Amino acid sequence: MARHLITSAIPYINGIKHLGNLVGSQLPADLYARYLRGRGHDVMFICATDEHGTPAELAAAKAGKPVADYCAEMHDVQAEIAAGFRLSFDHFGRSSSPQNHALTQHFARVLGEQGLIREVTEKQMYSVADGRFLPDRYIEGTCPNCGYTSARGDQCDNCTKQLDPVDLINPHSVISGSTDLEMRETKHLFLRQSAMKAKLADWIDSKTDWPVLTTSIARKWLFDGEGLQDRGITRDLSWGVPAQFEGAPWAGMEGKVFYVWFDAPIEYIAGTQEWADATGGDWARWWRTDKGAEDVTYTQFMGKDNVPFHTLGFPVTILGSGEPWKLVDYIKSFNYLNYDGGQFSTSRGRGVFMDQALSILPADYWRWWLLSHAPESADAEFTWENFQSSVNKDLADVLGNLVSRVTKFCNAKFGLEVPSEVVLGERETALMAQFSEGLAAYVKAMDAIQVRRSAEELRALWVLGNEYLQAAAPWSVVKTDEAAARGIIAFALNLIRLYAVLSRPFIPDAAQAIMTALDCEDWSWPEDLDTAIRALPAGHRFTVPENLFRKITDEEREDWAKRFAGRRD
Repeated sequence: MARHLITSAIPYINGIKHLGNLVGSQLPADLYARYLRGRGHDVMFICATDEHGTPAELAAAKAGKPVADYCAEMHDVQAEIAAGFRLSFDHFGRSSSPQNHALTQHFARVLGEQGLIREVTEKQMYSVADGRFLPDRYIEGTCPNCGYTSARGDQCDNCTKQLDPVDLINPHSVISGSTDLEMRETKHLFLRQSAMKAKLADWIDSKTDWPVLTTSIARKWLFDGEGLQDRGITRDLSWGVPAQFEGAPWAGMEGKVFYVWFDAPIEYIAGTQEWADATGGDWARWWRTDKGAEDVTYTQFMGKDNVPFHTLGFPVTILGSGEPWKLVDYIKSFNYLNYDGGQFSTSRGRGVFMDQALSILPADYWRWWLLSHAPESADAEFTWENFQSSVNKDLADVLGNLVSRVTKFCNAKFGLEVPSEVVLGERETALMAQFSEGLAAYVKAMDAIQVRRSAEELRALWVLGNEYLQAAAPWSVVKTDEAAARGIIAFALNLIRLYAVLSRPFIPDAAQAIMTALDCEDWSWPEDLDTAIRALPAGHRFTVPENLFRKITDEEREDWAKRFAGRRD
């Protein structure tokens, strides 16, 4: 049994997320966590809501609520939706927690003592109309790199280029829309990332197994242009982790808070502390290499826009502290999922949001399509036609159809019990050889976190069962050799149990429905196929499950395409 720490990029608190957000971090992280648990490993899966910074303040103001109240409400909403998608977090925390406040200030103090934080007097955008300094995300304009017209003052979401507000073309205040902006002096803290450049470069170069997407983005920020720059880690906001605190090795930071991208990754650790405080568990054995974390494998999941902060900023915090914290071993990054010929848009309500998705179809439908079309090597696109086709062919016609045919036929001919012991004839032996080869390919893909390939290999295993049933034709055999027909069905019922075990990371509800119908609680991974195919003995009682997956009709597809083309209600 190995120990695995898994974190998913924490979603902003400002509203319900769309399917592109889900497939870019939380869902593949859940797939991997479920797979590792299924193999018997010890897993700690942590996520949280990202509650500080401009997005929280702006969303709260729009909702007409105090920011603390808004964040508390939205955390509960996001937690409920996550549960609806069967995201199996060990803890879903909050970056506004006391644990994260304390830990963020601890890291800031230590980094300051290590000489990795410097005080900088700089000029910053001040909105005359709003009467305040504007943090980066309160400023929008045109990206000087790609021309995107809604780039923020800290980063362009279109090309991922790191920006400063002064870089923007035609900047304006997000609060009032005013362009009456001027530069005024203010003092902030900067993380001296440049001092860690050589150490970061060596560390990233050592990660030869990382996805090209991850390392290419990291190297771009390290070496392109002027190379890695120091980064401001405080902002003029009232909501966040205070930058002036007892023991801080600086003064004059009253009224400022730490930049959200400084404290947000620290919440991975603090979230584990929250879990420990709630359960009595030991968080340090997951995060401190002097407390047992040296044998932990730590994997992070995120969209490509989050890569710079996790390959550079957060590692500077961890490495620069000089303390024995666990550093990430593998970063799985994803490209963007686009929507039906364009982009998902939270502001315009374009696309399917997580709550809306669950209101029209169960979680497994979405989980299967999103994971089997995960944007790994390039951006992917959601279309209703492809969604309908995939659900109908993969889930309904292949897996669902097999389960239905086998259980209904057995009930009709032999009753609701496994009709005989499993005996491997020539046909069954040949299938088991194919199954063994396919299972090895599935395991290899899952171990490598190749999400699309894993889905392909799993579907191929489902197909083997259908091909076996079609070739064995028990409905014909039963007319002349009932014993042989009983053997075919006994084998098929046990094969269905295997499918439930192997499919659980992708479609947990359907897997549970199969196991419930089979009256089986044996979720053990099939390390020995010869034993696994005999898990259900002769006489074992079962029930015929409800239809696992219904087909999506053309009328539904057309209706949904219209409903989710524009403004979200």
